[in-house]
Amino acid sequence: MLETIEWTPQGVVMIDQTLLPSKTVFVTCADYLEVANAIKTMIIRGAPAIGVAAAMGVAIGVQKSPDPDADFDNICATLAATRPTAVNLFWGIERMKDLYHSLNGKTPDEKREALIAEAIRVKDEDVAICREIGRHGAGLVPDNKTVLTHCNAGALATAGYGTALGVIRAAWESGKKIDVFADETRPFLQGARLTAWELMQDGIPTTLITDNMAGHFLKSGRIGCVVVGADRIAANGDVANKIGTYSVAVLAKENNVPFYVAAPISTLDLTLTDGSQIPIEERASGEVTSVFGVPVAPDGVNVCNPAFDVTPNRYVTGIITERGVATAPYTESLKALSYSAAHPAKA
Repeated sequence: MLETIEWTPQGVVMIDQTLLPSKTVFVTCADYLEVANAIKTMIIRGAPAIGVAAAMGVAIGVQKSPDPDADFDNICATLAATRPTAVNLFWGIERMKDLYHSLNGKTPDEKREALIAEAIRVKDEDVAICREIGRHGAGLVPDNKTVLTHCNAGALATAGYGTALGVIRAAWESGKKIDVFADETRPFLQGARLTAWELMQDGIPTTLITDNMAGHFLKSGRIGCVVVGADRIAANGDVANKIGTYSVAVLAKENNVPFYVAAPISTLDLTLTDGSQIPIEERASGEVTSVFGVPVAPDGVNVCNPAFDVTPNRYVTGIITERGVATAPYTESLKALSYSAAHPAKA
């Protein structure tokens, strides 16, 4: 299985996703500032993956600090300032904060050891969670059909196995005869560079299409379902995901194709009543005006580059989590799944 991120004695090691698929390069982040930069520049990306990276960033920050109590708040704030939309980032930081504050009275070395162990636990749990998402979602994928996905919600977007691609992998491993259409996902081309690469590594039949071809193929009857990931899900089931997801969801609804979202419980933000409250990251104009450094637009043109959009819950057939599949009304089903995750004895 692909190692997206790993804790080592030398630092936090992660695959540089900006260089895929032409080069497979691993970078070592020796301190929390390097982890923060890796998140901000999308060396590592994908909501669950940056949640793991944030946890490891806090751990390495405390490990390298001569006075963790003095530096802890700044370490957390620096990592939290990297990207605003994916709630898993803040979930990972808050989990480390809760542990750290429970360690009052412990020595600095004891705190360091506890945080490192917790960061490794966050990563290991993420892989197990993705496999459970795959298990719950595999039965929803029609046999002898094509699955459409947008952006990259695979092993590269998590600690391993993937959310949306975890569902696809689990369906494939169960023996279903499926193939995949991967939207290229402009402007950062995660579908072309990452999803297509991952699925080809697994031997899953994959066809790359441009984003504006999705409607054509959804209308054709070839596509049995759409499965995407998520960066934040509001209490009512509105879903923030990579820009272009909303368009795919509308086209799927128009053509009676089920539209599924695969995400861990940590992606839920039940403090937000609906998707209008989700902060949307605006990224640099150069991602739109050039491709791999080659200009594709006139100098000085105005650019809008929101990294995410919000799909209203009415377009979402189901939300696949490690605890089961939520369906409308989402205000009830998501709350129930979130509660059962926190109180497994009552699940």
